[in-house]
Amino acid sequence: MPGVGVKIYSVFFKLLLRHKLQSLAAAAAAAAAGGEDDAAAFGVSCRADEATAPEPPPATANGGSAPYRGYLPHAVSSPRAAASARRRLPIVVQFHGGGFVSGSSSSAANDAFCRRVAKMCDAIVVAVGYRLAPESRYPAAFDDGVRVLRWIAKQANLAMMSKVGGGVDTFGASTVEPWIAAHGDPARCVLLGVSCGANIANFVTRKAVEDGKLFDPIKVVAQVLMYPFFIGSVPTHSEIRLANSYFYDKSTCILAWRLFLSEKEFSLDHPAANPLAPDRGGPPLKCMPPTLTVIAEHDWMRDRAIAYSEELRKVNVDAPVLDYKDTVHEFATLDVFLKTPQAQACAEDIAIWMKKYISLRGHEFSY
Repeated sequence: MPGVGVKIYSVFFKLLLRHKLQSLAAAAAAAAAGGEDDAAAFGVSCRADEATAPEPPPATANGGSAPYRGYLPHAVSSPRAAASARRRLPIVVQFHGGGFVSGSSSSAANDAFCRRVAKMCDAIVVAVGYRLAPESRYPAAFDDGVRVLRWIAKQANLAMMSKVGGGVDTFGASTVEPWIAAHGDPARCVLLGVSCGANIANFVTRKAVEDGKLFDPIKVVAQVLMYPFFIGSVPTHSEIRLANSYFYDKSTCILAWRLFLSEKEFSLDHPAANPLAPDRGGPPLKCMPPTLTVIAEHDWMRDRAIAYSEELRKVNVDAPVLDYKDTVHEFATLDVFLKTPQAQACAEDIAIWMKKYISLRGHEFSY
């Protein structure tokens, strides 16, 4: 069982989270009553009360509706110096957690987690700052995920177009993101989602499988779903037994879903919430790439994540589940847990599994 300190911290965390959600719900209701549009021009991707980490060197920030941060596994002086090494790195597209209503790609906890993933996986990490609810409800966050993956594909295409003999930048050079152009290998792309970010990652993966030409030359070779924010109308055993579990209890998470989905669309079997809903649409499960799922022992969402992995395995998709004892939801990504042995072990396990699919042929066992 989690220690006394974790239990006490969890109580205060849940009180503050519920207060935040209730305040957002009240603000959204007031805006609706006043006939106001509760979404800004580009929405909100970071709450004013959430601390942000300094930009990583090198880092990039797209000023559009889906800002992002880029992380490299090592320090490089310039894109041209990196390109001269003729070394391409896999790309990990990461989606943070926060119940669709909080969190950001620039938070201190997400920054530390992305640095860890970049270093352990020897990969570029692109952390996506998708729009938050209720200012931008479904499908805004999912659309932002698709948009960023298409943007990476565009960068790869522009990089190829702007390089001619001798590596001289020509047409289109001003629009090429230099770090992705210098480092990125679009044929080795992994999507990684944390909590609600796992729902986004799974949605974007399905889109990439369903219409690969839109994302060419990106190839999603695997996805990692860390304690996905799945739910459904028929409660599972864990949803009943652990409904009042640590940090994110079920009633609070349902409130988050009410903020994310419009009143007309709200359903716990919405395709965004339940990946096994009968009307989920999208490609057949047998077409999905290898999928690693991370779950926590004391997380009420665990059973539905296990069920999704089981369905993938039934159609011969490599879909292992890593189950960590004495852990809670977001045990490897929440700021208070980042330095724990479980968080470190989880990141190492993800890297070991991921390298099966992102290592160049002939180097799979060189780590």
